Amino acid sequence: MLINVNVDKHIRPYHFKQSQMEVLSFLWLSLVFIVYLYVQFMARQKPRNNKGFKDYPLIGTLPEFLINRHRFLEWTTQVLGDCPTNTAIFSRPYKLYGVITANPDNVEHILKTRFDNYPKGEDFISLLKDFLGNGIFNADGELWKVQRKIASYEFSTRSLRNFIVEAVTFELQTRLLPILSKASHSNRVLDLKDLLERFAFDNVCKLAFNVDPACLGGDGTAGSEFMRAFEDAAVHSSGRFMSVLPLVWKTKKLLNIGSERRLRKSIATVHEFADSIIRSRLESSHTTRGEDLLSRFIRTGDCSPEFLRDVVISFILAGRETTSSGLNWFFWILSSRPNVRKRIRDEIERVRSANGGVGAFGYEELKEMQYLHAAISESMRLYPPVPIDTLACLNDDVLPDGTRIEKGWFISYHTYAMGRMESVWGKDSTEFKPERWLENGTYRAESVFRYPVFHAGPRMCLGKEMAYIQMKSIAASVLENFDIEALDKDTCPKHVLSLTLRIIGGLPVRVTLRDACYN
Repeated sequence: MLINVNVDKHIRPYHFKQSQMEVLSFLWLSLVFIVYLYVQFMARQKPRNNKGFKDYPLIGTLPEFLINRHRFLEWTTQVLGDCPTNTAIFSRPYKLYGVITANPDNVEHILKTRFDNYPKGEDFISLLKDFLGNGIFNADGELWKVQRKIASYEFSTRSLRNFIVEAVTFELQTRLLPILSKASHSNRVLDLKDLLERFAFDNVCKLAFNVDPACLGGDGTAGSEFMRAFEDAAVHSSGRFMSVLPLVWKTKKLLNIGSERRLRKSIATVHEFADSIIRSRLESSHTTRGEDLLSRFIRTGDCSPEFLRDVVISFILAGRETTSSGLNWFFWILSSRPNVRKRIRDEIERVRSANGGVGAFGYEELKEMQYLHAAISESMRLYPPVPIDTLACLNDDVLPDGTRIEKGWFISYHTYAMGRMESVWGKDSTEFKPERWLENGTYRAESVFRYPVFHAGPRMCLGKEMAYIQMKSIAASVLENFDIEALDKDTCPKHVLSLTLRIIGGLPVRVTLRDACYN
């Protein structure tokens, strides 16, 4: 009897807990099923408005969002295009209201005129906090101003520009071009997306740390692990934006399950790699001689290791993701437009002849390539690396087009949609036409509020010029030496809405060496 009693004492709490879990699971599944039936029912009902996003009682745009989440950019572009002012109100359950706009006047209002009323906001910052910490792209107020001031000074220096040009040249001449040459001789199909992402990652790590991960060449074992972890962290962090409700990802984070578990693991790898470099650099007696961003921030004064890590991770994200994304779409577009390729090559030949140059392109030569600059700009107009950005509204306001926005709402400016609006670019808005950027053969910049690819206002991208230098250097060097043909050049690649506009599943291409070129 004593044995039976002791066993019963141990078994009874276990069965009680098990019963509790079963009841809770049943209630949770029942709730999910009821919500699902309600959403399906409401989706069949008549919405409350006929223009803009379909708004249903109690659940707002949730049914349409769930149906179109996988094609969010195309769906929202279509909706905004049908609205008189290219602006629409977007709502979710629990009073999650906001505005999405593709109107240049509204963009200028939120990014410049009323800049102080539209910060990143706590909701946005919390989504990327684990990954980016308090880095410049995930900060507001004084914390942002301090980083902006330091970075603004450093990005204006000639030494940093020269450092970037040298890093790009090294990666091109010793890695990318030889890889393309070998593929042309073997007639091997390459994944251009993978190559360009590795190239960009090596390049931006040199800029941020002056460390070469060698992801594109060499052993690259540790660097590749860092790159994969960085990619995963970016993807899973951006996945939070697509959650039905914030409670979903926050619960997963609390329980450490699913995507949040993978995110935590990826961030730990990224932080470990970055922290080890920062520690060694802080302990070194040669930090004052470095030209990378980490050394420059260290020289400014008393920066904690955590602050330095947040800064360099933010710059890696910006430099790696935007450049590779922009070039992938650029080369895919050129595959089906031989006339554009010919004009770019004619320009390259003129620049070469005028300067008598051979080998790597210099900064001044790249500046002379006006048509190439226009072609890259036009590619990013249709496929912007950062397709949509979101801010918070601090106080009630009225946008220039008359749309009312309330305190606590979010507002997103839709760069991807803006590039396709007839009201902004005319009836040929969906056509690829580099000529729209040229005036008497010279590149003519558009208003940054019509073309906010590099943001605008006080938060205007500091690395804009450097990004063009890198993209033009890569594009000119590749096009001068090789023909790059996408295997499926007539079908637009599928993309995923990560923190940038990334092609899904790679970009398979065939490479052909041009006559009398690189070997």
